[in-house]
Amino acid sequence: MTVRVGRIGYINCFPVYGAIDRGIVEIPGSLVTGTPSELNGLLAAGELGLSVISAVEYARDSSRYTLLPDLAISSDGPVQSVKLFSRVPANKLEGGTILVSQSSRTSVLLLDLLLKEKWNVRAHRAEVRAEVEDLESLARLPHDAVLVIGDAALHLDVTHSYNHSYDLSAEWKDWTGLPFVFAVWAARRDADSTAIGTIHRGLLESRDWGLDNLDTLADDASKATGFELEMCHDYLSGLDYALSPTHIEGLSTFFTKLEANGVIPSGTLQFLSVA
Repeated sequence: MTVRVGRIGYINCFPVYGAIDRGIVEIPGSLVTGTPSELNGLLAAGELGLSVISAVEYARDSSRYTLLPDLAISSDGPVQSVKLFSRVPANKLEGGTILVSQSSRTSVLLLDLLLKEKWNVRAHRAEVRAEVEDLESLARLPHDAVLVIGDAALHLDVTHSYNHSYDLSAEWKDWTGLPFVFAVWAARRDADSTAIGTIHRGLLESRDWGLDNLDTLADDASKATGFELEMCHDYLSGLDYALSPTHIEGLSTFFTKLEANGVIPSGTLQFLSVA
């Protein structure tokens, strides 16, 4: 039985899926593309057997899932594609309105922590129906700041439409000294374990190919987004696709802070057993 495998449509997933797209690496699965929130829902509903998902989606109900080892989307410093754009400095947002969508639950909850515990402000978080990619619609809404993720954040950054911008991963690094893990790969516990193991090995092989061929993938990203080639290469080079002990420490620290705020239940990180 073929396993349905989720992937995010943003260019940050190019290094993991590039070799699979080219037929260089084969997996016993069919790819399903969506936003982080869409993939979260599909995996929870059992419509996917394995997917890249928001880190918080795993923590929300870890009993359903098993983390795939050594695979994540993270950054040890600036990530460039998860940013708060603001008309005023972040520590002056007291009582202000921040637009967010549910495209990435992890990024939204990271912002909540930074507002409360790093910048010491209480702002009104306004959830909007428009996805963060729909920048023109968001611009028409009254707000003091907006959280934008993915390719749209890269687009908005070059417009300089706001007086201030904050890279949330860089802010986390400054606050904790740890890398931030935005997304993980997880499998449903009721999925075919043999197929999942094979797909996991294929994803790691494809990722390794991707990291060895960033010039090619940056060219793909430039054509897909219209960004300059150098910008795409710089962006992809700044991302980390491993899940080392230091990454796990960063992930656990994030989960602990969310638990302390009553956002997620307590739980443990449980990985797929690999031979």
